[in-house]
Amino acid sequence: MPTQNDIPVAQRVSDPTRSPQTQTRTVNPIVRSLQSVPWWAYGLAVLAFLSPIVSTRIWFALNASATNSSQISTPPEKTPLPDNPTAITPAPFISKTPAPTASVNNASVNNASVNNNQEVIAKEADNSPPDLFGHHAYSEAPLNQLRTIGRASDGYEIRLREAAAKSYLKMEADAKAEGVDFVVISGFRTIAEQQQLFFEISKQRNQTPAQRAKVSAPPGHSEHHTGYAMDIGDGAVPSANLSTSFEKTAAYQWLQNNAAKYGFEMSFPPNNPQGVMYEPWHWRFVGDDDSLATFYKQTNRNTSFIKKP
Repeated sequence: MPTQNDIPVAQRVSDPTRSPQTQTRTVNPIVRSLQSVPWWAYGLAVLAFLSPIVSTRIWFALNASATNSSQISTPPEKTPLPDNPTAITPAPFISKTPAPTASVNNASVNNASVNNNQEVIAKEADNSPPDLFGHHAYSEAPLNQLRTIGRASDGYEIRLREAAAKSYLKMEADAKAEGVDFVVISGFRTIAEQQQLFFEISKQRNQTPAQRAKVSAPPGHSEHHTGYAMDIGDGAVPSANLSTSFEKTAAYQWLQNNAAKYGFEMSFPPNNPQGVMYEPWHWRFVGDDDSLATFYKQTNRNTSFIKKP
């Protein structure tokens, strides 16, 4: 008869003497807890642990980059110059005494113009056309400023500017009162008229332009263009007209003694600086501001002068 196991059921279960196959396995509660956590929770924990470290390294890297770029892009500050450049103190090794051969610079010229106690040397501007064979260039007088003073034998009107005409008529009347008879040969002349006179007669006389210029100005260079110049003859000696023999007439002698009173002068005396042939019959009016400037600005246009305060 089989032996009956009289050990109670509860006692059998906890009996250590039982074989492993029949004994229930006991599990650690910590391990059981870890096993119950899902895998992605472990991933989050790793990221949470590494995040401060990575963030710190990135911050240091960005800060270092910003510092380097600011050092490269920011130019060094310049010391501002004072408002008065002359107030800058030179270095001790720079001589304050200018070299004796140093030329005047723009700054010194400007200072001289501001300082009324200094003299400024200026040169008159020359915008006129160049001379031609010793003759200065002149513009034509405005036609509305001309006045008739006589007529040629063919009816051609002889005209001068208003001031010159008025003065000549007075001079003519005074000379006539003393027994001297003036004859007006020529007055204002256009450039076109001068062109014909210059070239046609040079062909007739077989003259070169240089030869012709000795006795007649080239077009655009005649004093007759101005309306202030005229040719005068002696009515008592018509053969002396436009000839050097005019100097032997009473008309010439009267002009020599009185013309300046009326504002007239001889344009081309003997050995004149322009090199034009002696013309005792050619006289010009220089009795007002405009006429004086017309002729003497041409003559003295290269003259330097000093302006004083």
